[in-house]
Amino acid sequence: MKVYTVSQITGYIKKILENDILLRDIYVEAEISNFKAHTSGHLYFTLKDSGAAINSVMFRSSAAKLKFMPESGMKVVARGYISLYEKTGVYQLYVTSMEPAGIGALYLAYEQLKARLEKAGVFDAKYKKPIPEMPKTVAVITSPTGAAVRDIINVTGRRNPNVEIVIVPVLVQGENAAPDIVRAIEMVNRWGKADTIILGRGGGSIEDLWAFNEEIVARAIFDSDIPIISAVGHETDFTIADFIADMRAPTPSAAAEIAVPAGNEINDRVMNIYNRISKSVISSLNEGISAYKYCINSYGFKNFGNTVYDNEIYVSELFDRIYKNIGSSINQNKLMLKNCLDNIENKSPLNILKKGYSLAYDSRGNILKSSENVKIGDDITVKLNEGSIKAKVTEAGE
Repeated sequence: MKVYTVSQITGYIKKILENDILLRDIYVEAEISNFKAHTSGHLYFTLKDSGAAINSVMFRSSAAKLKFMPESGMKVVARGYISLYEKTGVYQLYVTSMEPAGIGALYLAYEQLKARLEKAGVFDAKYKKPIPEMPKTVAVITSPTGAAVRDIINVTGRRNPNVEIVIVPVLVQGENAAPDIVRAIEMVNRWGKADTIILGRGGGSIEDLWAFNEEIVARAIFDSDIPIISAVGHETDFTIADFIADMRAPTPSAAAEIAVPAGNEINDRVMNIYNRISKSVISSLNEGISAYKYCINSYGFKNFGNTVYDNEIYVSELFDRIYKNIGSSINQNKLMLKNCLDNIENKSPLNILKKGYSLAYDSRGNILKSSENVKIGDDITVKLNEGSIKAKVTEAGE
């Protein structure tokens, strides 16, 4: 009796599955459930129909090539091979490529990115920069060999040869086109001498135009400080670049007409500005003349001399009244001062002495007001109107 290990059995079954002609390259149409995008880049999900389910995995190298993001509930056609995951003993489908069932992968990716950017608000009109009306330099980001660049050069040269057209050559198709376009937009912004950017190419299928549906291109257009006119494909073609650009032109030729004003349009615009300025100057001049005439004909202007003379008389009369009032006030104050001086003079002790009165002082210089303030033998001084007398008290009484 031969005994096998679990590893031997699972390894044997794995070889059977991987060597089966049908199972080693198989297409499966089913609905995705339990979808999980791991941080490693691997995708894990279950494919199911009404009767069964199979675990599935898509490794990072294959997942990176997807043009759309799978979701739970989405019907897909997955291509891969059946093998066994030996650690769990469970067989699963290893997916190498995947397409949405009933709809193209590119179209689905386009709709997913459009919905995501629209939700983020980057299509809002408030972010649209105005296209300069009088540009000096226009940068054209496109293929240097396509019909689009020839159309733009022809139209801009015919409309206004004074505008400088700078061609920035890029790939407009293929896997390397999107990063090439991003580098060109960033380079023109760093250069900083272009007033407007035209980003475009001729028409084509959704695969041909896919570079203009890449998110990195959309973000570069949104981040550009220079206004961008999108001119991708023909009038019926719409790309993500058209929605996020500052203005969409249906064709490259139309973009050139938007970016570069025609010479006669500039002349008309200059004449309109000149006429508006002339009318404004004439209107202001007429208003000034009217104001001048009103002033010189006004009563105050015509009778200015009389008004000055009348005011001079009024000031003179006012000065006379003030002078008289001041003189009267001075005389009154002089009289009051004289009365005060006379009153002071009359009440002065020295003036009283002139009438024959005298003042007596004790030895300390104090005025004697009563006989009780002295004693017999005290020395006193008697102040007369003229001179004084030294005396000694010999008698004191009432």
